[in-house]
Amino acid sequence: MVTIEVFKSICQSFPKVEEMPHFHKTSFRIKKKIFATLDEKTQKATLKLSLKDQDLFGLIDQNMIYPVPNKWGKQGWTNVELNLIDEEILNDILRNAYLEVKK
Repeated sequence: MVTIEVFKSICQSFPKVEEMPHFHKTSFRIKKKIFATLDEKTQKATLKLSLKDQDLFGLIDQNMIYPVPNKWGKQGWTNVELNLIDEEILNDILRNAYLEVKK
């Protein structure tokens, strides 16, 4: 399990990240583009991954890491259940999302 504070800390550890509101969530951005959102109420994060990374990380546990169940999921947007994931995996997946959007 990863806390909200740990999630935010990992996101903010990457260079030039901005934290901003995004509807009822918190977004984390690089160059004004979102690489992650956080829904504190549901303890769920949504990350922008390449489709390849989405498939690879999903192999770890599809109850923990899975595509958003709509057209956004087919573009790489991926849900992460913070109450199930460990910090090491979260750090890896967030790094990939950050690098994907930073391109």
